[in-house]
Amino acid sequence: MKKNEDHWMSISDIMSGLMIVFMFIAVTFMMQVQNEQRQKNEMIYNYVEVKREIYDALFQEFKDDLPKWNAELDEETLTLRFKEPDILFGVGSDILTPKFQLILDDFFPRYVKVISQDNYKDYIDEIRIEGHTDPFWAGAENRRQEYLNNMNLSQSRTLAVLTYAINMPALQDSLEWIIRRITANGLSSSQPIMAGGEIDAKLSRRVDFRIRTKADERLNELAERID
Repeated sequence: MKKNEDHWMSISDIMSGLMIVFMFIAVTFMMQVQNEQRQKNEMIYNYVEVKREIYDALFQEFKDDLPKWNAELDEETLTLRFKEPDILFGVGSDILTPKFQLILDDFFPRYVKVISQDNYKDYIDEIRIEGHTDPFWAGAENRRQEYLNNMNLSQSRTLAVLTYAINMPALQDSLEWIIRRITANGLSSSQPIMAGGEIDAKLSRRVDFRIRTKADERLNELAERID
């Protein structure tokens, strides 16, 4: 009888020990998960905060100029949009108007100065010059031809803006930082502006300067991990 009791006590001791080990593993795992989540939350907060600071800095720099340029600054996408097509280019042309050249002379060096500050420059992944058109093209045979014609036009326009911008003498000291980030993106009529349920042709013809931060890619990665 004593032998059986010793046998059952040994099994009981083993089970108790295993339960303690399992509990220790579970607690360790939970602490690790909580720590990883805290790090993700801190990273998300830091990226969002930097993005907000970039917006605030740009807004303070250009708040008095936006009305006279007929431009706007979007906080969510960090897009500075020039909305007056007649100021930008002639109809069907990729040649910058003298007025748009004067605007760029004033705007772009100040723009680069803001976003290349030590607080922000390492967060900037891409400076996208985006050209947009309305979906219409006089004389085009079909919708496909309209789109392709507008794609060629939007691409040549953004390249013209980029070429003019990076050739500014005032930016030569920042040229290496700029050319590692700046891109020209003709988007044809793929992103028209809608008003009252219909395409606003005039507002759709625009040039955007949009900042992609490293936060955008990192937040997407975190979202995929969460999914």
